[in-house]
Amino acid sequence: METADSVIRKWDPNTPSFTKIVSLFNHSRKEAKEFIRCVRDLRRAMHFLVSQDSQSPKLALAQTLMQIAMARLEKEFFQILSSNRDKLDPESVSGQSSISSNSEFEDVMGSDDDDESDNEMRKAGESITQVEKASAMVMSDLKAIAESMISCGYGKECVKIYKRVRKSIVDEGLSLLGIEIYKGSRFHRTDWVTLEHMIKNWIKAAKIGIATLFRGEKLLCDHVFSASNSTRESCFYEIANEAATNLFKFPEFVAKEKKSHERIFPLMDLQAAISDLWQDIEMIFHFDAVAGVKSQALTSLQKLKVSIHSALTDFESIIQKDTTKALTPGGGIHKLTRSTMNFISSLSKYSGVLSEILADHPLPRNTRLLESYVRAPISEDEQHNHALSVHFAWLILVLLCKLDTKAEHYKDVSLSYLFLANNLQIIIETVGSTPLRNLLGDDWLNKHEDKLCAYAGNYEIAAWSNVFMSLPEEPTDLSPEEAKIYFRRFHTAFEEAYMKQSSRVVPNAKLRDELKVSIAKKLVPEYREFYRKYLPMLGQERNIEILVRFKPDNLENYISDLFHGTPIHASSSFSSSSSSSSWKSLGCVSG
Repeated sequence: METADSVIRKWDPNTPSFTKIVSLFNHSRKEAKEFIRCVRDLRRAMHFLVSQDSQSPKLALAQTLMQIAMARLEKEFFQILSSNRDKLDPESVSGQSSISSNSEFEDVMGSDDDDESDNEMRKAGESITQVEKASAMVMSDLKAIAESMISCGYGKECVKIYKRVRKSIVDEGLSLLGIEIYKGSRFHRTDWVTLEHMIKNWIKAAKIGIATLFRGEKLLCDHVFSASNSTRESCFYEIANEAATNLFKFPEFVAKEKKSHERIFPLMDLQAAISDLWQDIEMIFHFDAVAGVKSQALTSLQKLKVSIHSALTDFESIIQKDTTKALTPGGGIHKLTRSTMNFISSLSKYSGVLSEILADHPLPRNTRLLESYVRAPISEDEQHNHALSVHFAWLILVLLCKLDTKAEHYKDVSLSYLFLANNLQIIIETVGSTPLRNLLGDDWLNKHEDKLCAYAGNYEIAAWSNVFMSLPEEPTDLSPEEAKIYFRRFHTAFEEAYMKQSSRVVPNAKLRDELKVSIAKKLVPEYREFYRKYLPMLGQERNIEILVRFKPDNLENYISDLFHGTPIHASSSFSSSSSSSSWKSLGCVSG
């Protein structure tokens, strides 16, 4: 008690000495360690006196000394918390992954030689950087003070200071990250553009808030109050519960807004962000007092799932209800096809989010036929993805059915088939070049490529059959008059077909070339043979160039001009039997 009297009174915060304005822990860590040891000894002496003589006058002195000591430690605790914010910022604390659970002051009765600052720094952690060492030392000081005050019955005062200072830091940190107090009424008045910006900011802020701010606060709280589970849980609850609960209200409010398929991607970003943070959320908010934070996060996840599924249903409904009757010029690609496939391909990038949602909301239809089109799951882990694959297959099937309906609006049958081929081609191309390929599989692609070939073949028959049939079917000997009739028939049929088909469009270069090659292979060799055999018979005819207007090479050139959507005028298209375009690169038979 005599030793304690001299040490404790020296640092009495109510004395006029210089120690009133000087921090004990900053002034001399050796004296700080001695002060903590004296407090411990004083507490032991008080327990001894009570057990021996509860009326001892020394108890009054001890009590006075204890009150002075607690006032000093209370002041030190506040000063350390307030003046070392840089060393106690969440990022620094989060880096303390291997903080010792024991305070460097815990064994204050140890060797007298163990009092050098370098040695204390070493105990704080030799393997961490200087910044982390400084952070670890401040945390060690706070832990020593907290344990001393709590053991002496002054835990309430210590905890009150800690909660007030650290809660303000957490609230300030979230405010700097752009997190505000969220209320549902605010969202009803916010336009979607602003809300989308808020979502992007929230995702960034939540990642920092959970992984750094709350995680660092939890580590600090656990370290400072490691001696008492109930104290550290109570402290962390007061500091973090309200702020963290408010943080996770944001996704719930967003999910409750008007649902639309156009808003699905920010919703899925929110869903993915919370899912990515879930392991940290469970680790940080694992005890009962802060279970409300996990509950709020789960509620937000569930609301988001419902909203996302509703947006998917809305998207399907929009495809089915599309009633635009405007025909795509030249049988080109319909805007519904482009918008739908762009949307589906973007959806496929969120397979992790969507597979979980769709596994809980299977298609309410008989999907056996659809399932036969997509890659079957080979493991339990792929079951969720299989539900997603079937759903994507269904959405594309809905689109194809709608395209069939739109194709019926064309009065020209060949144009209907070309329209279907063009639109199926971009569907196949989109699937093959995006994550949809892995989801739908090669069987799906092969079956739809076969369907594309069927459309292309039906187009050829409908558009060019009159030309194909205008030449003799079987090799035969014709008279000059019969040959002239066939030349006229062929030229008339080809001109009519060419004039009509020159306005058709095939945007995809591969499909365009395949159609040209296919038409040329069916047409040019037969005409070349007919031309070679019967043109000499008509050598004496007057105006032979009018009767026989096409040479085989010219025929190839005319075919090469097709499917660019540039209609040819009858008055000028066949005024010359030559053409400036060349088609040698397509490998057609040359004359």
